[in-house]
Amino acid sequence: MCGIVGLYLKNTELRPKLGSMFRPMLSEMTSRGPDSAGVAIYRDPVSAGFIKFSLAHDDPSFDWKKVDAGLEHSLNCDVSVRPVATHCILVTDAEEASVKAWLRTNQPEIRIVGSGSSVEIFKEVGKPDGVYDRFDLNSASGSHMIGHTRMATESAVTTAGSHPFATGADLCLVHNGSLSNHNQLREKLRREGLEFETENDTEVAAAYLTWQLRQGATLHQALEESIRDLDGFYTFCVGTSDGFAVLRDPIACKHAVLAETDDWVAMATEYRAIAPLPGSDKASIWEPKPQTIYTWGGNAKNLH
Repeated sequence: MCGIVGLYLKNTELRPKLGSMFRPMLSEMTSRGPDSAGVAIYRDPVSAGFIKFSLAHDDPSFDWKKVDAGLEHSLNCDVSVRPVATHCILVTDAEEASVKAWLRTNQPEIRIVGSGSSVEIFKEVGKPDGVYDRFDLNSASGSHMIGHTRMATESAVTTAGSHPFATGADLCLVHNGSLSNHNQLREKLRREGLEFETENDTEVAAAYLTWQLRQGATLHQALEESIRDLDGFYTFCVGTSDGFAVLRDPIACKHAVLAETDDWVAMATEYRAIAPLPGSDKASIWEPKPQTIYTWGGNAKNLH
């Protein structure tokens, strides 16, 4: 099962309403994924030379000030933390590799959920409405969001196993479907230096895109290669710093729909998640074709 949704606001005047517009989209997918939910929101880009981390801890009372003080003392860097329920948004001018190494050594129970200049990732066990409220996303403003509701049919119901999965700077992935060669591919990617926190096949797809990008591929090229290398059935929605991309496998047996107006572009597993959006009755609506990459960025649709 599972449900995925994405919303990109082309009309900048709507961006203060992003959270309230996205809420019913995610909520409509509850029946497809009541076990856990997660979202990636793109907002508040950091200044040049800084990086934003999305971190998570199982203990909601964890004192994030310890991380602030520890990083500042050890790495002699500027650090700010913004706790949000079980998560924290950390912004620093330290090197990304140095921050990750410090966390592994000093706070190994903290999970790095994502990183980049603008992406913030929040995910938790529970029904979508409860997760959304927990992270206070109703009044969130930003340019775009992607989200996922999970029915854990192949692995445990855990926060770590929830989507989205980060795939590099400002990239993240949500997935509906199942990969058949993820165990073999995981071992190959480990030999290439990729690390894994879960047994989730979506994390393998995320790591695959990371590996392709590190080889110098563009996102479009990485997705093209994934059609050849990833076996199984899937619909991917990939968040980027200025939009999102959608890809279905060659058989395209998993549901997906795309819709676009002058104000926004949206995708969802089912149309009922798009119907609450303003102007949806006048939108251009279509089913994405098999093994066809759709991308949006800036203010225009960019189909490939």
